[in-house]
Amino acid sequence: MNESQKYSRILLTGAAGGLGKVLRQRLPAFAQTLRVSDRADLGAAAPGEEAVVCDLADRSAVHRLVEGVDAVVHFGGISLEDRFEPILQSNIVGVFNMYEAVRKHGVKRVVFASSNHVTGFYKQTQKIDTAAPVRPDGLYGVSKCFGENLSRFYFDRHGVETVCLRIGSSFPVVKDRRMMATYLSYDDLVELVRCSLFAPDVGHTIIFGASDNTTKWWDNSAAAHIGFKPKDSSEGQRARVESSSPPLQPNDPVGIYQGGAFVLAGPFDD
Repeated sequence: MNESQKYSRILLTGAAGGLGKVLRQRLPAFAQTLRVSDRADLGAAAPGEEAVVCDLADRSAVHRLVEGVDAVVHFGGISLEDRFEPILQSNIVGVFNMYEAVRKHGVKRVVFASSNHVTGFYKQTQKIDTAAPVRPDGLYGVSKCFGENLSRFYFDRHGVETVCLRIGSSFPVVKDRRMMATYLSYDDLVELVRCSLFAPDVGHTIIFGASDNTTKWWDNSAAAHIGFKPKDSSEGQRARVESSSPPLQPNDPVGIYQGGAFVLAGPFDD
């Protein structure tokens, strides 16, 4: 597959979520048909869309969902710290069901929404690359570590190529001082997904998802073959952010660790 071609059918999971809604608008440029899925209401299918309500924990439903698909952009699942049981069902059982369906139906390319929270316990004074050992900052981060390892296994055993996107903070604007480093604009998010879909021979690649911010915690040199070159930066928002967000106390873990508030989230009572 090259950029002059379109996929016949791309599956986007998590299409009702915050980033899923952005990708639902943009991914039709890369496929003749976009199949969108979520367990929440998706509304009416747009022209060129197929809308399917599906719970990722339902193995049979996931297998039906993947049938006839050429590539998967997997953004489904829980995206915040939570109790273990919902994370287990959505982010662990769900991702296993997805990769089993991908294997069964011969899909060869997956773009997996991982998270910067797989390395959240590195300090903000450190700069790490994709080979650094994982240091998850919560159960959510642990579940994304599982997804990265599972996708590695499915490449080594079954030849399913995956690009794992360790997404920073993708929002319309920078919200706080931490996001000066983690900000990923929507345009850069879409470009990252595009590169991940069309780059040849990605094998199993991990890449951090951040715009071209002046403050950098992450080194993507090992993922240069993906061809991702972000265009945006958080720097133009620095004055607003620093004037509205007072500096944290030096001993505040939120300001010490790359995971920010996630290092303090939970545990949650059942």
